[in-house]
Amino acid sequence: MFKVMSLMKRRPDLSFADFRNWAEAKHPLLAQKLPRLRGYRMNVAKEESPDNPYDAVSEMWFDSAEARLAAMATDAGKAAGGDAASHCASRFHFLVEEKVFV
Repeated sequence: MFKVMSLMKRRPDLSFADFRNWAEAKHPLLAQKLPRLRGYRMNVAKEESPDNPYDAVSEMWFDSAEARLAAMATDAGKAAGGDAASHCASRFHFLVEEKVFV
């Protein structure tokens, strides 16, 4: 299974509470509209810490890298990407082939 882990740091002008609300309640509504998305999780830091390099990590599963690219090229993909870009100071997409052992 192809997996995208997006490591996200919120904009400096966005409070941690507002970022958490966006990441847990608003952004998933857009991400869930992506075609061929097999799974989606959002992981927000339990507590705010200025030492954390990221505030959240999202996980998205697709059948292949090509399926991900096709999904992100749709209107739904562009809307989700634009929404994330407007709430984050930085994002790093870590592309992996997930192997489950337990």
